[in-house]
Amino acid sequence: MVEEIKFKKLKNFNLTMGILHLLQGILMLVLSNDFTLPVTRSYLEATGTVDVTGGMPFLVQATDVLFNLWIGPLVALFLFISAAAHLLISTVLYEKYKAGLLRGQNRYRWYEYALSSSVMIVLISMLVGITDIGTLMLAFFINMMMILFGLIMEIMNEGKTKLDWSPFWFGCLAGAIPWVVIAIWLFGAGGDGGGPPTFVYYIFLSMGIFFNTFAVNMWLQYRKIGKWADYLYGERMYVILSLVAKSLLAWQVFAGTLRPA
Repeated sequence: MVEEIKFKKLKNFNLTMGILHLLQGILMLVLSNDFTLPVTRSYLEATGTVDVTGGMPFLVQATDVLFNLWIGPLVALFLFISAAAHLLISTVLYEKYKAGLLRGQNRYRWYEYALSSSVMIVLISMLVGITDIGTLMLAFFINMMMILFGLIMEIMNEGKTKLDWSPFWFGCLAGAIPWVVIAIWLFGAGGDGGGPPTFVYYIFLSMGIFFNTFAVNMWLQYRKIGKWADYLYGERMYVILSLVAKSLLAWQVFAGTLRPA
């Protein structure tokens, strides 16, 4: 009976979180201006001028703008992805969600994070000045691999007393790579007062912290430390961290670039 009440509360909690994500996504679409950032491709191009030492044309880097990405809808996208996931697991997918939790798994969490957090990492990359489509795709899919290692961690360790931590550590390694690249762009940008505006540094710091708290939550959950001995407590913490991280990123971007003129 006590367990059933806990699941009922968790169901309603997810429903509430879904509504909060949905409302924020709608506000982003309604309130945001038309701010865009370019997505580019770079390649080597022959100049036509012959290199006298080798008899070959000089090669120079050329860059084309493929398209301009509207940032307001991009922010709304990761909010809508989370909203859809929370609303589905609190309604039509609830029984499967509950069955997974009883086994110490929530596959839907990892599927949602694989998409939503990867959109977030692309947005953060673009805000520090990364525009190349290849680099953005790598950031998206490496971040996705980090999340899927979390799924593998849960699948591999279901019902085990001796845990295999290799997916956790591989995920941490994969997750660190996009942040190293972002840091190179951010702290190597501009001289003489150039570089991204101040709010981008705050985004880098705050999101860097929040992305790592998800790993800490998993570590506490699998170590069964304190309240995390109850898998459902760790599940609630995932939900809270997700809402706070996405809301914080969304409204920092809104305040920095998307406010109506």
